[in-house]
Amino acid sequence: MSGHKLIIDGISKTFMEKKGGTSTVALRDFNLSIGDGEFVCLVGPSGCGKTTLLKLVAGLEHASSGAIYIDGKPVIAPGPDRGLVFQDFALFPWRDVTDNVAFGPEVLKVPRAERLRTAERCIELVGLSDSGHKYPSELSGGMKQRVAIARALANNPEVLLMDEPFGSLDAQTRNLMQNELLRIWYDNKKAVVFVTHSVEEAVYLSNRVVVMTCSPGTVKQIFIVELSYPRSRADHGFISLREKITGCMAEECR
Repeated sequence: MSGHKLIIDGISKTFMEKKGGTSTVALRDFNLSIGDGEFVCLVGPSGCGKTTLLKLVAGLEHASSGAIYIDGKPVIAPGPDRGLVFQDFALFPWRDVTDNVAFGPEVLKVPRAERLRTAERCIELVGLSDSGHKYPSELSGGMKQRVAIARALANNPEVLLMDEPFGSLDAQTRNLMQNELLRIWYDNKKAVVFVTHSVEEAVYLSNRVVVMTCSPGTVKQIFIVELSYPRSRADHGFISLREKITGCMAEECR
């Protein structure tokens, strides 16, 4: 990892209720730097602000205070330098796989021939070369999520933001998709910020695991994952780290 790709500097976020004028502090003084090509997982209690933080990095929400930088440039709006993958896939049902993946370049006014080549390359990367003509209704959950990842990669983003992307998949498909994501990440070395409720998933995937506090969310503790890839869930080091992180999170739920 060479330098900081993403810097989250003292971010706080307060939501104001329209009725009654009450406020909710979702994040308070959140600081985190992520290196170029680093895979970082965010874990923490429900409602601690993980998804809010991801939306702030994506430019879909504005911070109440603090700043976010990608390659030294402040984040003020959504942009093609960030690719988003959601739990619910968010595919267009009227577009086939190729046109779903080509949507981002289309919005950026990339010529059709070029965006179709990009889509084909990204579809091949996620292992769906024979499915470009299919529609979302013809795909399994795992295939839909592969399409969502391919679409996020089509703009060649600097940072990949993933909000519990495998949360709705069955256990077997989830494990398969974790391995597929690691293969894609290894081939591309994008910086990844991955939100999950699963400590095991976080340890299996990431270079670092960031544990967040209860609302208002901030950094409670950061764990460096010094396990080599590919990882075994039965390895003593894996189990030990998983239990340490689980214990750290449990302190926030007391």
